[in-house]
Amino acid sequence: MADEPDKADENAAPSNPLTQHPQPEFPQQDQAHPGWTGPMAPPPDHGEESYRGSGLLEERKTLITGGDSGIGRAVALAFAREGADVLFTFLPAEEKDAEETTRLVTESGRTAVPMACDIREEKHCRLLIERAVKEFGRIDILVNNAAYQMSQPDGIQDITTEQFDRVMRTNLYAMFWLCKMALPHIPEGGSIINSTSVQAYKAGSHLLDYATTKGAIVTFTQGLAQMLASDGIRVNAVAPGPVWTPLIPATLPDTTTFGKQSPLGRPAQPAEMAPAYVFLASPQAGYITAEIVNATGGTPLP
Repeated sequence: MADEPDKADENAAPSNPLTQHPQPEFPQQDQAHPGWTGPMAPPPDHGEESYRGSGLLEERKTLITGGDSGIGRAVALAFAREGADVLFTFLPAEEKDAEETTRLVTESGRTAVPMACDIREEKHCRLLIERAVKEFGRIDILVNNAAYQMSQPDGIQDITTEQFDRVMRTNLYAMFWLCKMALPHIPEGGSIINSTSVQAYKAGSHLLDYATTKGAIVTFTQGLAQMLASDGIRVNAVAPGPVWTPLIPATLPDTTTFGKQSPLGRPAQPAEMAPAYVFLASPQAGYITAEIVNATGGTPLP
């Protein structure tokens, strides 16, 4: 577990959201997909030095898709420091990122189970759930976070059927399969948290297929929450705005202006997203279900 805060910290002034994270320039950078954390400049902040747990998720057994990097790594780190064991997925080409997430979770004193898994295939999702149940006996918290996007500045004419299929299967089919397969193993008091996006409400034309899936995730989350409320299982989602993750240099043509369109004038760091997931997974959110937590840097959403 993380160290307790120093007494001196209790009297520290509140952080200014405009400056609480370093804001260097984001130089142009290109990566093949999938992107890796290592080459990113500046490196993203997952909360390695800042996140302090307080026992909110003691002994919870959690499954996070796409937990090797970006928001997924930040959530895995935060969950571990709150007392949870973590099984997370990564794509076979992302072993180095997976090793780092594993290190962060284990150094927090919790069990880390990395699993290479392409969730676009139903059979792989089934194996994932079986592995989680074998390792932990149950799934207290399911976080459907893994996603795929690819910017197409010229719009629908450049979105191939292959790309459309990949986006749909990664972002929607996998969420559907994993929720359906996990439910028999989620006890009362369990929680499902889905990652949607500001794109669900303010779709960019260059991310038409991605935005379509994120809108569907909002609807799916709210509908499933109604279905499972009587079972004592809560279903919510987080809608991030621009966040500095490997997906950005790997899928967007220009990183130099990324995030500057938000009212706060900057992209978020993954560490700024993780607390929303922790809250939704914790008992403190016991009366919250069918909700979308908007973490957009001030962009108004419905």
